[in-house]
Amino acid sequence: MQLQNIKTLKSGFSLLELLVVILILGILAAFVAPNLIETGEKAKRDLVCSQMSTTEQALDMFKLDNGMYPDTEEGLNALISNPDAEKYPNYRNSPYIKKLPKDSWQKPLAYLKDENGFEIISFGADRKEGGTENAEDIFFSKCHK
Repeated sequence: MQLQNIKTLKSGFSLLELLVVILILGILAAFVAPNLIETGEKAKRDLVCSQMSTTEQALDMFKLDNGMYPDTEEGLNALISNPDAEKYPNYRNSPYIKKLPKDSWQKPLAYLKDENGFEIISFGADRKEGGTENAEDIFFSKCHK
Protein backbone atom coordinates (compact mmCIF):
# COMPACT_ATOMS: atom_id res chain seq x y z
CA MET A 1 0.00 0.00 0.00
CA GLN A 2 2.84 2.38 0.77
CA LEU A 3 4.36 1.68 -2.66
CA GLN A 4 1.09 2.63 -4.36
CA ASN A 5 1.01 6.02 -2.53
CA ILE A 6 4.57 6.81 -3.65
CA LYS A 7 3.69 6.06 -7.30
CA THR A 8 0.64 8.33 -7.04
CA LEU A 9 2.71 11.22 -5.70
CA LYS A 10 5.43 10.89 -8.36
CA SER A 11 3.07 10.59 -11.32
CA GLY A 12 2.05 14.29 -11.37
CA PHE A 13 3.91 17.59 -11.75
CA SER A 14 4.73 19.69 -8.75
CA LEU A 15 3.44 23.24 -8.48
CA LEU A 16 6.99 24.54 -8.88
CA GLU A 17 7.47 22.62 -12.14
CA LEU A 18 4.20 24.00 -13.51
CA LEU A 19 5.17 27.55 -12.55
CA VAL A 20 8.53 27.19 -14.31
CA VAL A 21 6.83 25.95 -17.49
CA ILE A 22 4.30 28.81 -17.37
CA LEU A 23 7.13 31.31 -16.85
CA ILE A 24 9.05 29.95 -19.86
CA LEU A 25 5.92 30.09 -22.04
CA GLY A 26 5.28 33.67 -20.90
CA ILE A 27 8.81 34.74 -21.80
CA LEU A 28 8.51 33.12 -25.24
CA ALA A 29 5.16 34.80 -25.83
CA ALA A 30 6.64 38.18 -24.87
CA PHE A 31 9.23 37.84 -27.62
CA VAL A 32 7.08 36.22 -30.32
CA ALA A 33 3.73 38.07 -30.00
CA PRO A 34 4.99 41.56 -30.98
CA ASN A 35 6.61 40.14 -34.12
CA LEU A 36 3.39 38.37 -35.10
CA ILE A 37 1.32 41.51 -34.54
CA GLU A 38 3.79 43.59 -36.57
CA THR A 39 3.70 41.06 -39.41
CA GLY A 40 -0.12 41.14 -39.44
CA GLU A 41 -0.20 44.94 -39.66
CA LYS A 42 2.36 44.93 -42.48
CA ALA A 43 0.24 42.39 -44.37
CA LYS A 44 -2.81 44.66 -44.00
CA ARG A 45 -0.85 47.63 -45.33
CA ASP A 46 0.48 45.58 -48.27
CA LEU A 47 -3.06 44.45 -49.08
CA VAL A 48 -4.19 48.09 -49.19
CA CYS A 49 -1.43 48.86 -51.71
CA SER A 50 -2.59 45.92 -53.82
CA GLN A 51 -6.20 47.17 -53.73
CA MET A 52 -4.96 50.62 -54.72
CA SER A 53 -3.08 49.13 -57.66
CA THR A 54 -6.26 47.45 -58.90
CA THR A 55 -8.09 50.76 -58.52
CA GLU A 56 -5.30 52.49 -60.47
CA GLN A 57 -5.87 50.11 -63.37
CA ALA A 58 -9.59 50.93 -63.40
CA LEU A 59 -8.79 54.66 -63.28
CA ASP A 60 -6.35 54.27 -66.19
CA MET A 61 -9.05 52.50 -68.23
CA PHE A 62 -11.45 55.33 -67.36
CA LYS A 63 -8.90 57.88 -68.61
CA LEU A 64 -8.22 55.86 -71.75
CA ASP A 65 -11.93 55.91 -72.63
CA ASN A 66 -12.74 59.45 -71.49
CA GLY A 67 -9.50 61.39 -71.91
CA MET A 68 -9.26 62.37 -68.23
CA TYR A 69 -9.49 61.00 -64.71
CA PRO A 70 -12.68 61.64 -62.73
CA ASP A 71 -12.75 64.86 -60.72
CA THR A 72 -12.19 64.69 -56.97
CA GLU A 73 -15.87 65.47 -56.37
CA GLU A 74 -16.93 62.56 -58.61
CA GLY A 75 -14.48 60.30 -56.82
CA LEU A 76 -14.19 56.58 -57.27
CA ASN A 77 -17.97 56.35 -57.70
CA ALA A 78 -17.29 57.43 -61.29
CA LEU A 79 -15.81 53.97 -61.86
CA ILE A 80 -19.18 52.36 -61.09
CA SER A 81 -21.56 54.68 -62.94
CA ASN A 82 -21.21 57.58 -65.32
CA PRO A 83 -21.39 60.79 -63.25
CA ASP A 84 -22.01 63.03 -66.27
CA ALA A 85 -23.02 61.65 -69.69
CA GLU A 86 -22.19 64.94 -71.44
CA LYS A 87 -18.75 65.19 -69.87
CA TYR A 88 -17.95 61.47 -70.42
CA PRO A 89 -19.71 60.46 -73.68
CA ASN A 90 -17.33 57.50 -74.20
CA TYR A 91 -18.10 55.94 -70.82
CA ARG A 92 -18.38 52.16 -71.08
CA ASN A 93 -21.68 50.30 -70.97
CA SER A 94 -20.41 48.36 -67.95
CA PRO A 95 -18.66 49.70 -64.83
CA TYR A 96 -14.88 49.88 -64.61
CA ILE A 97 -15.06 48.09 -61.25
CA LYS A 98 -17.92 46.10 -59.75
CA LYS A 99 -17.84 47.63 -56.27
CA LEU A 100 -15.94 50.36 -54.50
CA PRO A 101 -12.77 49.07 -52.87
CA LYS A 102 -12.32 49.25 -49.11
CA ASP A 103 -9.09 49.16 -47.20
CA SER A 104 -8.08 46.46 -44.71
CA TRP A 105 -10.03 48.26 -42.00
CA GLN A 106 -13.26 48.30 -44.06
CA LYS A 107 -13.13 52.04 -44.84
CA PRO A 108 -13.58 53.33 -48.42
CA LEU A 109 -10.44 54.57 -50.14
CA ALA A 110 -10.16 58.33 -50.62
CA TYR A 111 -9.46 59.76 -54.08
CA LEU A 112 -7.94 63.11 -55.03
CA LYS A 113 -7.35 64.34 -58.57
CA ASP A 114 -4.49 66.79 -59.08
CA GLU A 115 -2.73 68.33 -62.08
CA ASN A 116 -0.29 65.38 -62.31
CA GLY A 117 -2.90 62.63 -62.09
CA PHE A 118 -4.44 61.34 -58.89
CA GLU A 119 -3.76 60.08 -55.39
CA ILE A 120 -5.52 57.22 -53.62
CA ILE A 121 -5.41 57.30 -49.82
CA SER A 122 -6.27 54.93 -46.99
CA PHE A 123 -6.49 56.50 -43.55
CA GLY A 124 -4.96 53.41 -41.94
CA ALA A 125 -5.81 51.51 -38.79
CA ASP A 126 -7.14 54.53 -36.88
CA ARG A 127 -9.48 55.37 -39.81
CA LYS A 128 -8.66 59.08 -39.40
CA GLU A 129 -6.49 61.46 -41.39
CA GLY A 130 -2.94 61.56 -40.09
CA GLY A 131 -1.51 59.09 -37.63
CA THR A 132 1.81 57.45 -36.94
CA GLU A 133 3.26 53.94 -37.18
CA ASN A 134 0.48 51.38 -37.85
CA ALA A 135 -2.14 54.16 -37.91
CA GLU A 136 -0.22 56.16 -40.54
CA ASP A 137 -2.10 57.08 -43.71
CA ILE A 138 -1.23 55.00 -46.78
CA PHE A 139 -0.69 56.91 -50.03
CA PHE A 140 -0.68 55.04 -53.33
CA SER A 141 2.20 57.17 -54.57
CA LYS A 142 4.30 55.82 -51.68
CA CYS A 143 3.36 52.16 -52.16
CA HIS A 144 6.04 49.94 -53.66
CA LYS A 145 5.21 49.51 -57.30
